[in-house]
Amino acid sequence: MNYSISQITAKVKKTLESKFSAREIDAQLFLAYEKILNLSRLYILAYPDTKVLISDYIQIMNVVSRLANNEPIQYILGETEFYGLTFKVNREVLIPRPETEELVQWISKDFKEAAISLLDIGSGSGCIAIALAKEMPLSQVFALDISEESLKVARKNAQLNGVNIHFINEDILKVFYVDLPANLDLIVSNPPYVKKSEMILMHPNVLDYEPKLALFVDDSDPLIFYRAIAKLGCSQLKPGGALFFEINEALSKEVFHLLETYHYFQITVKNDIHGKPRMVKAFNHKT
Repeated sequence: MNYSISQITAKVKKTLESKFSAREIDAQLFLAYEKILNLSRLYILAYPDTKVLISDYIQIMNVVSRLANNEPIQYILGETEFYGLTFKVNREVLIPRPETEELVQWISKDFKEAAISLLDIGSGSGCIAIALAKEMPLSQVFALDISEESLKVARKNAQLNGVNIHFINEDILKVFYVDLPANLDLIVSNPPYVKKSEMILMHPNVLDYEPKLALFVDDSDPLIFYRAIAKLGCSQLKPGGALFFEINEALSKEVFHLLETYHYFQITVKNDIHGKPRMVKAFNHKT
């Protein structure tokens, strides 16, 4: 029996209604249909009675089964969209978030069409570095991550999006500065910042599938990465060079004071679209 798209949709909604809202089910189904059936959303909406091959039906229901087990749709399909670009993702990298798009947008607004040298620390999928390289094609872009597996994904994404990124496999907590680019105009980072005590607030699709190394820090020192990067910025940034962070909304004051301690100036905390303090910009003090 060949099912129509509308029949599959009805079946899937019944299967997943206890897990997701109707809106979430629709959003995930559209992504699965587009990927598996190679049909646009407009076509799917216009022709819901289109029959689906049994092989495609099996693939769709496999996706549904994995969604029922809390696996993120991005990992199931192996890709996601960020800043209008396509990125490959797997369980070695975090799924890019809308908040991080806001960080990229903030940087892009400040440096649009500039030819700068920048370093993205904790690059993961490469989403920040690659999006900025697309926005500022004359720039020299470096991306650092502790995980070689993550860098494999990032390299594929750089190739997929047609940008040249210099990738560095280092631990930012142990790296020798001589091994990193100097005289940088910009350092950006979305480091691990979720306190382990906050794990109970996380959804299973995050806890069970996304890399904990990229998410969590000990409660005893939740600013460990911010401190290391702020210290590095004092050495590697040009005079007046900029430092941008994505932050834990509960730690905005602490990050602000940390940057003051390292004599950064014009420190700005920016709210995201939901009104939460999620981004910080500061400038290097040295002359």
